[in-house]
Amino acid sequence: MESIANTEDYEFLYAQIAARIEKQIKQNLLKPGDKLPSVRALSQEQGISMSTAYKAYVELENLGLIEARTKSGYYVKYLPARFTSMPETKPPLKKVEQASVAEMIAMVYRNMSEDSVLQLSRSSPPLSLIPLAKLSKSMMESIRHSPTGNITYENPEGNMALRKQVAKNAFNWGGNITEDDVITTQGCLEALIFCLRALTKPGDTIAIESPTYFGIFNVMLSLDLKVLEIPVNPDTGLDLEYLERAMNEVHVKACLFVTNFSNPIGVCMPDERKQQLVRLLAEKQVPLIEDDIYGEIYFGKSRPHTCKSYDKDGWVILCSSVSKSIAPGYRVGWCIPGRFKEQVLNIKMMHSIASATPTQAAIGHFFETGRYDLHMRHLRKALYTQCLRYTQAIATHFPPGTKISRPQGGYALWVELDKKVNAFELYQLAIQQNISIAPGQIFSVDGRFTNFIRISFGLAFDEVVEESFKVLGKLVRNLAQ
Repeated sequence: MESIANTEDYEFLYAQIAARIEKQIKQNLLKPGDKLPSVRALSQEQGISMSTAYKAYVELENLGLIEARTKSGYYVKYLPARFTSMPETKPPLKKVEQASVAEMIAMVYRNMSEDSVLQLSRSSPPLSLIPLAKLSKSMMESIRHSPTGNITYENPEGNMALRKQVAKNAFNWGGNITEDDVITTQGCLEALIFCLRALTKPGDTIAIESPTYFGIFNVMLSLDLKVLEIPVNPDTGLDLEYLERAMNEVHVKACLFVTNFSNPIGVCMPDERKQQLVRLLAEKQVPLIEDDIYGEIYFGKSRPHTCKSYDKDGWVILCSSVSKSIAPGYRVGWCIPGRFKEQVLNIKMMHSIASATPTQAAIGHFFETGRYDLHMRHLRKALYTQCLRYTQAIATHFPPGTKISRPQGGYALWVELDKKVNAFELYQLAIQQNISIAPGQIFSVDGRFTNFIRISFGLAFDEVVEESFKVLGKLVRNLAQ
């Protein structure tokens, strides 16, 4: 990248201003995610015209050092100086060691509940980003407005106010549904389980992503389902060509994919790829369970479409919840089952009859009052800033040659380390330092991602987090020797 100070334009005042800001960024005095003064403020601070201030920012934008965010201003961008390539995809290993992967998953889950451990493995909002007071207010107001105080059983399909809000918000991802198309659940995972039970029987094969969220493996084991892992490209998402070839050789009963900000890579499938996926599965009459739990946590200008928005024949079942956006402990989720509504509703009736009334009503009220939209704007901004700062910390403290994903939303960074590094060994050493990361082995049935880790950036970046990356960097260097 050419420095402004080395260009012929340096004699111009705007270039001099831009060069000084560039120097502060490269010296890390201005960090990724830091907000810069407005054009007017820069003009007043430097005693220059607004036109000159604007030209300075445009120059820095052209160099990729800063970015303009709609209705928010200018911010410092992450400098990808040392990470020029994305993490690689991994083919399946020939030898499957399911038991060892299950043991690793159990260990990671146990450590996630320890308060003394810095949780860089948990992909959920911290308490500081949860609108506790407004949620409590919605809870009290929904109880006060209810004739029964929200103590009676809900309709099996779910709280009417909540379902109306889910249908209304579907407009943002290209959906055209009514409250009658929605079934509420106790979180997104329960929605996925209900859908899998409605569509499959023991011994059936389900296509999933690789890498994918490790909680899915326990679900598949509990339902006695076989897994067909489909590679994920860090730029374009699911490998559709691999999927089509695999489906010609293996009878796939259903697919379960995260098309928006997949966990752990964070990639968002382009719209044309989503349409291609929907067409492929509709032709083969294979249902798609679309886990859209991260769809609202986008870093771009607009909410991405879902596969469900391109579904004309009801073969796509969309599942989501507020666990990653508002309140993990409320356990409020839903699904839009399309042509499979009756089967999914029957499973819910057999499993739980109805979802919890107070929390559904509270979330419905939270949506209706506009509190949700306001909160999500704040959450997206905070997470994007944290993503940039976490990425910069890895760039600073991890060895050269480390590769890292560039998530477009969600909570996770997928990091590829030196091939000599065993991620589970790194995890064990980090836990001894009260730092929890997610080893790559747990994101695949056969443990193939041996030199990968997932780092979640939900926690606010502070001195404690910065120090943890220094510790992790030293551990990685030692293991790579």
